Amino acid sequence: MKLKQLEMALEDVDVFEKPKIHLEQYPTTPHLAACFLYDAQNRFDDIEGKMVCDLGCGTGMLSIGASILGASYVCGIDVDDDALCIAAQNVGHIRFCTIEETETQGEKTEADPSGSDAGDEEETRIKMATVAVEERRWRARACYDTVIMNPPFGTRCKGMDIIFLLSGLCLARRAVYSMHKTSTREHLLKKAAQYGLQMEVLAQLKFDVPAMYDFHKKSNVVIEVDLIRIEVPPSGVPPSLITVIASSHSWFA
Repeated sequence: MKLKQLEMALEDVDVFEKPKIHLEQYPTTPHLAACFLYDAQNRFDDIEGKMVCDLGCGTGMLSIGASILGASYVCGIDVDDDALCIAAQNVGHIRFCTIEETETQGEKTEADPSGSDAGDEEETRIKMATVAVEERRWRARACYDTVIMNPPFGTRCKGMDIIFLLSGLCLARRAVYSMHKTSTREHLLKKAAQYGLQMEVLAQLKFDVPAMYDFHKKSNVVIEVDLIRIEVPPSGVPPSLITVIASSHSWFA
C-alpha cells in the first residue's frame, strides 16, 4: 500500500467528540499516522504480521492504520472510555479489522494477547482496553512485537511522556515507536544511551494542533515533533533499566 492510500483510508476515522485537556487529548492526523506507520512497516517490517500494542490509542487512528497494514493483532489501550467507544465505532467501519472486545474499568485487563484469535488471514482482530498507562499490574512482560504511541507531551502531567515510553519498553519484543516534541530530542537520546538502548530519530514532522480548548488563542499551532524508534535488545530490557521502570520518576529529571 502506498503512503497516500494509507492516509486516505485513515481520513474516515472519527476523532474526539469532547477532548479532555487533563489527558492532553489532541487527535493524531491521518497524515501523521500514515507517515508514522508507513516508516515502521517499510523500513523495519514492524507492522505486517506482527502483534501490535497502541498505548494511549484514543479513537484508534494508529490501531486502525496498523490493521490496514496487515498487523496480525492489535490491542489499543486508553484510560478514557469515551475515546474507546469512538474507537470501537471506527473499527466497525473498517473492512480490514474487527473489534474483538472492549474492556472497561472494573474488569480484569491484561495486556496479553494469548488466547486471542491472532493471525486471522482475512482481518485483524482489535482489542480495546481501558487501563491507565501508569498502572504497573499489566506491564509484567514483553508480549507484543511492536508498541506504537502518540503519547501526551507531558505538558499537563510532567513526565507522562516518559511513563508511556517506559511502559512500551516493558511490552515490546522488537521495537517501540513514539512521537515526542523535537525540543526533547537531546534529553531522550542521552537517556537512551545511558541505559544501553538504541534510539533513532526517523523523521521530524509537523503536528498541526487546531484550536480545541478555551485557552487556545490561535486557530492552530504547528508543533515540531520527532518520530522515534527504540529497538529492544534480543535479550530484552537491560537490567540497568528494570529499577528505573519500577520507579519511573528518575527519568523525569
